[in-house]
Amino acid sequence: MTFEEYAFARGPGLVRVARLLCGDEHRAEDLVQDVLARAYARWWRISRLEQPDTYVRRMLVNAHHSWWRRRGSRDVPVPAVADRPRVTDEAAEVAGRDEMWRLVCALPKRQRTVVVLRYYEDLDDNAIAAILDCSTGTVRTHAKRALTALRRRRDELTGADR
Repeated sequence: MTFEEYAFARGPGLVRVARLLCGDEHRAEDLVQDVLARAYARWWRISRLEQPDTYVRRMLVNAHHSWWRRRGSRDVPVPAVADRPRVTDEAAEVAGRDEMWRLVCALPKRQRTVVVLRYYEDLDDNAIAAILDCSTGTVRTHAKRALTALRRRRDELTGADR
């Protein structure tokens, strides 16, 4: 498979994963563009791998984590955007997804990465472990901690609304 074929076939999926990791569509597109530029320079080696997609996803996750290490690149999630009026007519499903996404954004980066790869990309523990370069037990631990934190925060929010 040539690089152009790979980028055309997997580009939208990589942007989707990056958007879920970053929480920002524009930053995700920039991240994927940087990763694909670096992959292009090494494509002759990457294309020979048994699973080039796993390697490129690992590059994407590592690039995202590197971005977070930079001092001035930390965004602070806020519970609600102040300049938008609250619409109470929206469907409960949309509001629930938005609330859940905010909770996912508040997770630590490794837990968030595991949640995105498992539930949004539908990857199994072995594939996630290969991408994150860790054991499947570590993936399961991150997933368990993330789900526990999400449930606890959801319960706190629903308990506070009553």
